[in-house]
Order: sequence, then C-alpha cells, then structure tokens
Amino acid sequence: MENQIEIYKSPDGATQVEVKFEEETVWLTQAQLVSLFASSKANISEHITAVYSSGELQPFATVRKFRTVRQEGKRMVARELEYYNLDMIISVGYRVNTKRGIQFRQWATQRLKDFLVQGYAINEKRLAEKQMQVETLKTGIRILSRAIEEQAERAEDESLILFAKGLEMLDDYDHEALDIKGKTIREAVLPSVAEYLEIVASMRSVYSSDVFAKPKDQSFESSVAQIGQSFGGEELYPSIEEKAATLLYLIVKNHSFVDGNKRIGAACFLYFLEKNKLLFNDQQQMIISNKALATLTLFVAASKAEEMDTVRKLIISILNRT
Repeated sequence: MENQIEIYKSPDGATQVEVKFEEETVWLTQAQLVSLFASSKANISEHITAVYSSGELQPFATVRKFRTVRQEGKRMVARELEYYNLDMIISVGYRVNTKRGIQFRQWATQRLKDFLVQGYAINEKRLAEKQMQVETLKTGIRILSRAIEEQAERAEDESLILFAKGLEMLDDYDHEALDIKGKTIREAVLPSVAEYLEIVASMRSVYSSDVFAKPKDQSFESSVAQIGQSFGGEELYPSIEEKAATLLYLIVKNHSFVDGNKRIGAACFLYFLEKNKLLFNDQQQMIISNKALATLTLFVAASKAEEMDTVRKLIISILNRT
C-alpha cells in the first residue's frame, strides 16, 4: 500500500515525500532520493554504488522492484521501478553533502538521541521497580532474622530456618513481585467479635496465666471490624487472603490483650480461614501446619510498623500458594 508520510521536516516545513510502505519498511525510488536530499541523480547513484561496494549493505536486502503507475505526458504508464528501503535511505543521507542532507542528519541524530534517552528512562524505571521488589524481599528476610534472634533459646526448632529458606524459594518461584492481592474473590464470612471471643475463652484453660486474654483496650474489636471495611463502595481488602493476612497482622501487632496476643491472633486467623473454607486443601489437609503458623506469627510479631506492607504481601503470597 502507499502512504503519505513525512520523513523529516526541513526548516521551511516543505519536505514531504510520497513513499511506498511494505514489508515493515519504507521504500523510495532513486528519483525520490534525489528530491529528498536536494541532490543530483549522478550524486545519489554514486553514493548507492559506494554503499554496495563497501559491503555496508547488500542489494538483495535493500532494493526491490515494484510495479508503479505514473503519468508520463498525457498518459498513465505502468512501469517496474527500483525502490530502496530505509537502510539505504539512511546510508545515503549520511553521505550526501547538501544542505538538505545536513538537515536530514540533524533530524536523524536527534531522533536517535530521543529514542536512546526514552529507552534509558524506561529501563531505569523498570530497574527501579525491580529494585523495590528486591528490597521488599530483603525487608522480609531482615524481619525473619530478628524473629530468629528473639527466639534464640529455641534454636533447636528448625521451622524459622526453614521459613527463611522458603522466602528464597518464593523469590525463585515468583521473581517478578510478591503478591499484593489474594486469589479468592468472593463474599467473605465475617465472624463476629463474640464468635472470636468464644475461641479465645476456650483457650484459657490451656494456659495457666491470670493475664492471658485479659483485654487492655477496645483494639481487638477494631481489628476484627477492620477487615470488613469498605470505601466508596469498594472493599478495602477484596480477597479472603487479604482479609486473613490483615486480621493476623492487626491482632498480633495491636497488643489488645495483656498476654497471649500472638496465640490469639493465630487462633483467630485459623478460625477465619475455616469459616471461609480455605483452611483445608482438596485433600482435606490443613494448608498451614502448626509449626508454620507459629513461624508466621513470630514473623509478624518481629516486624516493625513501617514493614506492614511487606508482612501482608508475604502472608498473602504464602496463602496463594498453599
């Protein structure tokens, strides 16, 4: 097909060349090259010969014959003409010594700079995004390291070390990014505060402590209510996995009770998953073992406030892959 395109704009704005566009490149006849570069037929022919003689380009790759209809006198005549592709156009443009040739080189050089700068900017942005992902993983490993140090007296428990290796495996499995969103998007079953407190009450007989599950404030109610919040008609935590991760994080980190916040958070986390039919896989096996849950809860407890986003992403990623 034929198109009108502007190869480049000269200072007077007059340069516009009719070209043939085929095989994903531009084709010009020798006469059009003469017009484009305001040169002579002999000069353009000399440059084309030099390009081929030097081996810079090969005729079979840069020249084609197209049947072209054009007016000759009062008649329309169909002839086969040789056309040269964009590679040749550029090569001749960097050789021809005319004012128009200089203008072409200035235009082409600027376009090349634009593409290089734009490409660098895009790559720099991608590099920055990748660096953010790496920093997210590093933050997770730092949190885990603190958890291991704080539990040094239980060094014989290998679950923390295994979880650290799991983080590295997670990065290998999903090197592009940690999961921000969960996979299970459906209406969630949201147990009431009273239901959760029944679970907590059933745990008291197991722990011989007068302060276990003794409330400090109303933050437990706030933690439970938070996962069901919405804004502008949209849920803040659309997926079951996001809700579960947020619930575990808030109960553990809000320290709503004098003692037992981690154990209570873990129990409520499991109860929420069970009520929403995510606690067991298709083989009716729990998706998270007791040791894994203990490790995950310690991970949350050892994190800092500014690391909340990283912690939630890691919990969601683990739930998505179980």
